[in-house]
Amino acid sequence: MSLWKRPVTIGEGLPTPPNTMGHHLDIRVTEVGPDFLRGTMPVDARTVQPYGRLHGGASCVLAEELGSIAAFLATDPAIGVPVGLDLNANHIRPLGSGLVTGTARPVHVGRTSQVWEIRLTDADDRLVCISRLTIAVIPADRAKPAS
Repeated sequence: MSLWKRPVTIGEGLPTPPNTMGHHLDIRVTEVGPDFLRGTMPVDARTVQPYGRLHGGASCVLAEELGSIAAFLATDPAIGVPVGLDLNANHIRPLGSGLVTGTARPVHVGRTSQVWEIRLTDADDRLVCISRLTIAVIPADRAKPAS
């Protein structure tokens, strides 16, 4: 049985919406399973720190992007919309090039809160970063963008 409350097409390689951080960093959703969402981000001039390693902030952006998309898909639109509350990341292994792949899986999906674990790995499936994203589900009228 699928976790998702919104329609999703599995395996489209979806780019993120234009004019967003995810789009700027070329984050793409590559796979959606019944209880996980996977995506990639290139390790290139946009995403490395001065020593040529994947920037911890870029890892956090990928983790939050994938966890947020998963939370959106797992939230009944009649209940509300998911917004990020907290992101924790532990950077385990350096990565200097290629693609970093993230997989978001639920730890808890409730009516008003969600917790997602996002594991980032290299091409050899070695752990690069592990993150936990906490989400609040709020009424849609409270989720309007700040002016």
